[in-house]
Parts: sequence; structure tokens; C-alpha cells
Amino acid sequence: MQIQLSNAGKKFNRDWIFRNLEYQLTSGQAYAITGPNGSGKSTLLQCIAGSMTLSTGACHWQYQQEPIEADHVYRHIALAAPYLEIIEEMTAAEFLQFHQSFKPLLPGLSIPEILRIVDMEHAAQKQIRYYSSGMKQRIKLAQAVFSDTAMLLLDEPCTNLDKKGYQLYQELISRYAGDRLVIVSSNDPEEYLFCSERIDILDYK
Repeated sequence: MQIQLSNAGKKFNRDWIFRNLEYQLTSGQAYAITGPNGSGKSTLLQCIAGSMTLSTGACHWQYQQEPIEADHVYRHIALAAPYLEIIEEMTAAEFLQFHQSFKPLLPGLSIPEILRIVDMEHAAQKQIRYYSSGMKQRIKLAQAVFSDTAMLLLDEPCTNLDKKGYQLYQELISRYAGDRLVIVSSNDPEEYLFCSERIDILDYK
């Protein structure tokens, strides 16, 4: 997976969120989008995901040397974010099964095994609406990390997680994301310590 941002900019009304951004992102690398709260990190992430259009410049996507249209980028993306909705009437097992029906999970892993890895097997048959906020975040991470996609987007991925949850997050990235294009949007260094490159959004105001 390769993404090329060329003179990319986004503004709302007259306010620039970012502009003049030139950057290339490639599979096998991890990138952090950093900056204070409200600085536009999530906006840039959504533009990279193709879910939001740029105001200026362009974003080009390629997978296995073939160009990807903006409308089809979602097929190659898995996302975990605080604003991501999950179906709380489902159990964890049902939710992952539903998700698998339109975005395959990594080969060689069953849903019970995935739930065991994220320490959720004890709640596999409980409706998600009865989960704590930390348990819900674990399910969001599971559906993202274990999706068989070329790109993994993580927006404040450790929201509501305790110390044990942070450790789980680091283990998931280490074991299951090495050959993918990983982008983390965060102002918490513990969430992006593994990232080799950082894009400070304040540099593009």
C-alpha cells in the first residue's frame, strides 16, 4: 500500500486545518500524526482514508502498484477510533462475525481465538451494551487489528484503556501489524512509540 499526499490542504470555512502537506506513506512503516487536541489530527486521518475530500491538492492511493479510486479506499482500511460506532445489541462474537461478512479477518485465526487474545473470551456471549468503556475499546481494536487489510488507521487507540490495555495494544501492533501501513493519530506518546515517522500537524498550518 502506498499513499502520496501532494500539496494537500483542508479548510473549514476560512480556517485551514492543514495545508501544503507533501508526504508519502508506505506499507511496512508506522506513522504518527501528532498535535494538541482540536488541531486537526482526525481530519487529516479521514482525508488519508478517503472519507473526507481535500480542499486543495491531491491524495493518491496505490495497492500492489495499481491505483485505487477514492470511493474504493475503504476496502483496504481497518479503523479503530473513539467515534466509531459498534452494534451494542450484538455480543462480541456476533459483532466480529458480522464484521467478517464484509471485511475478512486475518487468516488462521478464529473468532474465539481473537477474543482470547484480547482477553474478552469471558464476555463473548454478553451484549456489548453491558460492557465497560475499556471492554468496548478492546472490541474496536480487535475488529481493526484482525481485519485482513493493507492499512490500519488508529485514532487515539488507547482511549478508555488501563495499563493492561496499553500493554495489549502494544502486543497487538507488534504481532499483527508489521507488514502493514499503520497510521496513529494521537497526542499520547505511549500510543505511537513504535512509529518511525511523525507528522506534526502544527507544521502544516
